[in-house]
Order: sequence, then C-alpha cells, then structure tokens
Amino acid sequence: MIKTVFFDFDGTLADTAQDLVQAANKQRIRAGLLSLPFESLRGYASQGSPGLLKAALNLSTEDANYPSIKEQFLADYFDCMTDKTVLFEGIAELLDTLELQQISWGIVTNKAENLSFPIFDYLGLTHRSIANICGDTAARPKPYPDPLLLAAQKAQVSPHECIYVGDDERDIIAGKAAGMKTIAVGYGYGPDLKTISQWNADKVVTSPCELWDTINTLR
Repeated sequence: MIKTVFFDFDGTLADTAQDLVQAANKQRIRAGLLSLPFESLRGYASQGSPGLLKAALNLSTEDANYPSIKEQFLADYFDCMTDKTVLFEGIAELLDTLELQQISWGIVTNKAENLSFPIFDYLGLTHRSIANICGDTAARPKPYPDPLLLAAQKAQVSPHECIYVGDDERDIIAGKAAGMKTIAVGYGYGPDLKTISQWNADKVVTSPCELWDTINTLR
C-alpha cells in the first residue's frame, strides 16, 4: 500500500526554468555574449549548474574558471529565483487531493538547501511537505538512493510504501535503488518520451493532470 509520494522539484512540481535560464544568460552577458533563446536552455534546467553552464557557455566542470562562474551563476539565480517560478498547472490540485486522501507527500531535490527552502516557502510548500530533502541534506545526492531513503525515514514509512516522481533519469535510478515505485514525467525538462520510456520507470505521464490516476494504479 502506498502511503507517501515524493516528488523531484525542478521540472516536476515547479516550473523554475525561466529563472534558471535568466541566471545562465547573465553569465553569457558577463562574458560579452548575447543571451540565448529560452527554449535552447530550458531542457537543461533539471541538470543544475553543470548542465546549464555547459549549455550556456560550453563550460566544463573541469575548466579552471568553472568554480568562480558557478558561484556567480548561483548568486544571480538567488536574486531572481522567485521572479517567474510557479507550480506546474494541476500540481496544486494534486497536492490537495493527496492530502484529502490522507496520502502524505514530500520533496526530494538535488538543489541545495539555501536555494530550495526560499522557493518552498514562497510557494507555500515547506510546512505541508512531510520531508524536504535537498542536494546537500543527505550524504550523497541522486542518482544515489540516500536522499530518498532519508526522506522515507523522516516520513516514518518504508521505501516500499512510497512512489517517487521525477523528470530526470537520475530520479528514476534513485527511486528504483531505494526500492520505491517510480513515475517519470514527460512535461518537465527531460528528453523526449521515447528516451524517457527507456528509463524503465513503472509509469510515464505526459501531464500533471495524469498524476493522480497514475498514482492510484500503483497503490
């Protein structure tokens, strides 16, 4: 029986791409380059600093100036991270439904705590969520199962009583490794549905509006 549903954050619960892309484009402007179109960077929003800076500047984590540019990127993102971030359409209703059905829910993200909690607060999620696990909360981030196991521990449920929902392959790898059922979402920042189907999640959805019925099939 499923007692708890855990969600990835960026690209799953919240549409954070516009603010992340704005911060990435600021690094291009600082380098004397033109901003890139939103759609050319949107798909990297779930990949954090490494993915966005690679796409925006062709900057590798091995480059000598990566740490300083990453630091500036994160500072710029901190300044704008609630400008345009919203819950995906249908997510607010889903969370209400879970609570009405006495199914607890929580958040497990690779985003750092100092960047996550201000957004959780802004969206009114912090105190509703049974567990808020970030990229630097557990010993190791996803794709390791550590953050999901910690979330289950905080929720006082067995991992086998949980579902994990995410838009990145790391989410599905981590969820399966933790012993949870998994749902991959195709409306987030991940690749096309053909690629997503190769992750071998238990279910795949293309819209937040499909999540409640899909969760029910796994209960």
